[in-house]
Amino acid sequence: MTSSGTNRGEPSRPAPTAAPTAPTAAPADPAGPTGSAPSWTAAWELLLPAASAPARARGRTLQAALREAVRSGRLAPGTRLPSTRELAGDLGVSRGLVTEAYEQLTAEGYLRSDRGSGTWVGGAVRAVGPRARDLAPRAAGVRADFVAGSPDLSLFPRAAWAAAHRGVLAELPHQALGYPDPRGLPRLRTALAGLLVRRRGVVADPERVIVVSGVAQAMTLLGFALHARGTPRVGVERPGSPELGSLFASAGVGTVPLPLDDDGLAVAALEASGVRALVTTPAHQFPTGIAYSARRRAELLDWARSVDGLVIEDDYDGDFRYDRAPVGALQGLDPEHVAYTGSVSKSLAPGLRLGWLLVPASHFEEVVERKRTMDLGNPVLDQALLARFVERGDYDRHLRRCQRAYRERRDVLVAALEEHFPGTEVSGIAAGLHIVAALPRRYGPRDRFLERTAAAGVVVRPTTHYGATAVDGVRLVLGYAHLPPARIRDGVRLMAEAVGGRGAPDESASP
Repeated sequence: MTSSGTNRGEPSRPAPTAAPTAPTAAPADPAGPTGSAPSWTAAWELLLPAASAPARARGRTLQAALREAVRSGRLAPGTRLPSTRELAGDLGVSRGLVTEAYEQLTAEGYLRSDRGSGTWVGGAVRAVGPRARDLAPRAAGVRADFVAGSPDLSLFPRAAWAAAHRGVLAELPHQALGYPDPRGLPRLRTALAGLLVRRRGVVADPERVIVVSGVAQAMTLLGFALHARGTPRVGVERPGSPELGSLFASAGVGTVPLPLDDDGLAVAALEASGVRALVTTPAHQFPTGIAYSARRRAELLDWARSVDGLVIEDDYDGDFRYDRAPVGALQGLDPEHVAYTGSVSKSLAPGLRLGWLLVPASHFEEVVERKRTMDLGNPVLDQALLARFVERGDYDRHLRRCQRAYRERRDVLVAALEEHFPGTEVSGIAAGLHIVAALPRRYGPRDRFLERTAAAGVVVRPTTHYGATAVDGVRLVLGYAHLPPARIRDGVRLMAEAVGGRGAPDESASP
């Protein structure tokens, strides 16, 4: 027998023209687990490809088919297999090829062979049905989804992205396909540094840029670095992102919710908390939409300097400002006390899993080392593709296109709320991808409102979902960027019909 899976000297011959006849099931092995053998015929069709496979692949094909029949349970433990002579005759292959297949699977534990009593399916394998579930967060049966946090994925620049992909494959040197610098490709770090300096006003040396798999990984990396330094807790905005707690907990760091006022995070509460690290969204606070005042930004930096602390700036949607130029990043004022992170999740698509992290020199080496041990760096092709996309101006063009579309959708949402829920107060509309809508109290109570909208197939999130203090009435965080204008109008109309909108409140609802 040879390693190729065919008998030495086996002549090449054409595949059988007629399908072989399935053999009769052999008697059950008295020592088998069930005492009776399942029908061999049930697994017969899995072996047929071996008969028509090319001669050099015939042995491998037969072994793979037998292996799959055992794994899938079509050949159950205790099933006796035909003799090598019988199976070879039925399949139209050499006996030596079947013998080699039996010997190989016996060595692997799929079969067992007792001298003089034949070959049986072993009991080591447990049948597992095929499973490939999709656990992506998608809501089924929804007529309108106003959950904040997603861009319009139909705006993804497929043509420009495909062109960049072809260009990258043509120009990428072979050696670049090896393990990358854990910080990221130099080309991408250079492109991102230029982009962030120009658009967000950060201080960005390409040597200090770290390419990450989105802001979630950036937070986890910083959590590990803080934990290694003995930092037990990190301050987070309340209300704020509900994911931060679990991200930092995975690194062994706790979170301390800190309240907001009209200017941003309340400094007095921050100082009283005793934390020395803080996560904040100063350009457009999530979810309230507050843009931190210049005074509050200065106070946060004064706090960080006084305790030798770290401010972690999440610039999650800083590129989308509709009333004036985007507010510059906090990091530009003090890069040695502010770690800055962002991603393409809101600008291009979250599925790309590409982002960036700038950290102070005091934390840089340990964050890079943690990144190296975590994943050995991001995929090279994806990095080179994004670099080219940024270098050629495609990223800026895409942002301009999205900004026009999202501004229109914001206006449509505000108008629809005024039409169907007159008296609604909206805030946080100057930037970002969502607004906060405070409906008149006559549409409460909140839980009844949410029950009725959910029954109508409309998904909304109250501010309490993000940690806000419960108040009378209904306060909603409404995402709009991912919805076409017509869907926004229909969604608000459905919501109004469910709860008695258009100024005609549900009389059964308590005030």
